[in-house]
Amino acid sequence: MFEVLCIISGLMIFTTVAPHLPGKHWLIRVWEFPRVQQMVIIAITIVAWGVYFYYTADMTAAGLAIILALCFIYQSVWVFPYTIFGPKEVTRIKSPAKEKTFSILTSNVYMHNKNFDGLIKLVEKYQPDMLVTLESNKDWEDALETIHKDYPHRIPCALENLYGMHLYSKLPFKEKELRYIIEDDVPSMQVTIEVDGHDVIVYLLHPKPPSPTENETAGPRDQELTLVGQEVLDQKLPVIVAGDLNDVAWSPTTRRFRSLSKARDPRRGRGFFNTFHAKHKLIRWPLDHVFHTDHFDLVDIKRLKGYGSDHFPLLTKLHLTREGDACSSSSAPDANNKANPESE
Repeated sequence: MFEVLCIISGLMIFTTVAPHLPGKHWLIRVWEFPRVQQMVIIAITIVAWGVYFYYTADMTAAGLAIILALCFIYQSVWVFPYTIFGPKEVTRIKSPAKEKTFSILTSNVYMHNKNFDGLIKLVEKYQPDMLVTLESNKDWEDALETIHKDYPHRIPCALENLYGMHLYSKLPFKEKELRYIIEDDVPSMQVTIEVDGHDVIVYLLHPKPPSPTENETAGPRDQELTLVGQEVLDQKLPVIVAGDLNDVAWSPTTRRFRSLSKARDPRRGRGFFNTFHAKHKLIRWPLDHVFHTDHFDLVDIKRLKGYGSDHFPLLTKLHLTREGDACSSSSAPDANNKANPESE
């Protein structure tokens, strides 16, 4: 038992500090993802060391239990803002005006998934203003022609490399651009739409993750999020950033993106909204995101049921409460919440 607990303890200590080691290799950066799972293993190991110490009074057990307790506290600091006990960063508006409400459904369809009808039924049920599909290839493009009548404004980008992207919108595009920001085979989109007569910029992203089968390092993903974060900060209009960022909400990269862009995350204080992996309950974390500038309040955010993909769809409804330069994106969230009598 002693040897097993030592091995587990060593692994948990290493994976806690690994994301802060020099370098962007996936073997280092992958440990930014499973912080909740690590906390569970650490907690169980601490209890096991406690039992071992009770019977043996071994000071090694006590020392490792203390170190693991510090690891547990450290990990909890990263994920706590995304629990229901954390402070809410975005106000939920209880009486939204329909004309100021914008809804977006983001869904990584998993290219090899053939349950086209599963997504179509979700779209028909929830009728989002905008649908973004990721990993969508020509098969998905053809299958989703059935929703064209409801979504006359579209940008197709069918690829067979797991990075295809399609945008379907009920709202017309004032401007639209298909971009390849960092890598030539990884598209993104940027469109300008109108919500209640006001221009809103929407960025749609799906950078490659650091992994043995994708990019060896997190460099390209980190660069893309940094560049988009800087662009968002420079915008004077309301902005929404959505997509599968292949990064968890609590990672240093996403924190940097939010710090650069001054964008807000409606999940903070409301839950993880884990979208991946849809088929493995014990291995889940939030990979799909919707961030926005301070022009918006939250109407609703929910993870929808799966339909065969390895990602759950994410439906987000936002309310354009403050238009144009009528607010400062760097204003304090708490001050905003206190000023709104309908805030949660």
